[in-house]
Amino acid sequence: MTASTATLLTDVQDGILTITINRPDKMNALNKDVITELGATLDEAMDNPEVKAILLTGAGEKAFVAGADISEFASLDAAGGSALAQRGADLVFDKIENASKPVVAAVNGFSLGGGCELAMACHFRTASEKAKFGQPEVNLGLIPGYGGTQRLTRLIGKGRATELLLTGDMVGADEAYRIGLVNHIYPAGELLAETRNILAKIISKAPLAVEKVLACVNDAAAADAAGFRNEVERFGESFATEDMREGTRAFMEKRTAQFSGK
Repeated sequence: MTASTATLLTDVQDGILTITINRPDKMNALNKDVITELGATLDEAMDNPEVKAILLTGAGEKAFVAGADISEFASLDAAGGSALAQRGADLVFDKIENASKPVVAAVNGFSLGGGCELAMACHFRTASEKAKFGQPEVNLGLIPGYGGTQRLTRLIGKGRATELLLTGDMVGADEAYRIGLVNHIYPAGELLAETRNILAKIISKAPLAVEKVLACVNDAAAADAAGFRNEVERFGESFATEDMREGTRAFMEKRTAQFSGK
């Protein structure tokens, strides 16, 4: 596993990799270095059998990620802007969404613009009471470029997403919970521990089944016409795993299953 980099802190405990975006003086804003290093860290995590799940958060008490680094936008033309967005999607955002291991965002503060998009790319989100979410790109004469229009609409519905995207308004943790943007709200001091508790529960399950659930849910979120067929196939594939045999035996024997990921 990669050691901490110039922009990231990483730590693995009990199968959970915590990745902390570490630019607190810049409100953890996403720049080219963060995208590059986060992409490389995700690749290593997916290949590392010791990593069962990923918790993504931001350094300091103010921000998860307060947006993209606007200073990098000044010299871009239309082609450059498109390339910037595509690079982020390829290296980080799509990689997180399609990860075979659960990736959860623990949002500890401002989650705006690219930061909100980063949180939405994760499989689900927890938040501190101080968290604030928004897509304020229209204030800059821009639109979201890291999947924000698509993922926000899928998560909270067309009407609410359209309003937030067009006004650029922020919503607090309570409203984010009410509209389905976050799953849980915790006191700031308990956020990481509580999120790790959820991940610990998830990684106690059969790893191959967890992977298949993530793939099936992504099919549904994308309105994939093959989603039902893919579920049937993945259900059948599960019967060929050692974990299925162990899980069913453990259920019959009234004991806790010991899954091997095979």
